Amino acid sequence: MRVSAAAAVVPLVGLATATSLRVPSVDVPACPRRGTIKYSKSVPDLTDFPRTQVDLCYTDTSISLTFTALDETNFYFNASQGTNDDIWEYEVMEAFIYKGTEDPQTYLEFEINPNNVTYQAFVYNPSKDRADGAPFDHFFVSDPATDGFSATTKLDKRAKSWTSRTLIPLALFNVDNGRAKGTNWRMNFFRTITSPSTYPDQQLGAWSPPNKASFHISKYFGHVRFV
Repeated sequence: MRVSAAAAVVPLVGLATATSLRVPSVDVPACPRRGTIKYSKSVPDLTDFPRTQVDLCYTDTSISLTFTALDETNFYFNASQGTNDDIWEYEVMEAFIYKGTEDPQTYLEFEINPNNVTYQAFVYNPSKDRADGAPFDHFFVSDPATDGFSATTKLDKRAKSWTSRTLIPLALFNVDNGRAKGTNWRMNFFRTITSPSTYPDQQLGAWSPPNKASFHISKYFGHVRFV
């Protein structure tokens, strides 16, 4: 797994998860400075995957995420889809976010596609790995713009890239205005790739790749510190 100079891989021994699984970590400063993560490995096989980058920082009220999809050839989305539709069936970049250090059972799933359509829902995953027969549910953010989400996406087909700049409100995680510094988080970042000729089959990539073709395995979430 590739991580940037701002990121490291740390063992989870001694944390609430009580496991020797190694996951990446990154320190995230207040905006306008940024922490950066990069990945280019597939889920779950760890083969080469199109390069992907996420730049992170925080303001008094929001988490700022800038997603950059490199080596893009398809820019594939369904133009009929709107907010909170199943955009994950096509091409998206994603962030799974939890405030705390444990392997989470409930976390925010945020997605954005090349058409600047977003998906935002809290996931209830008490098995922590979407186990067969276990509860698994989503609770959608029905009015993201009013709630403080924002997103702007630009495509650069000549450069084979697309970039989405997003804001996610800290209040969703019970962080008061101006109180984000010093908080600890678990996050993971994902990208899906498909095309008109391969849909519905997808390539999957991740910052911290799970050991099977599922993004919803929370022990693989990396550690993120707001500094």
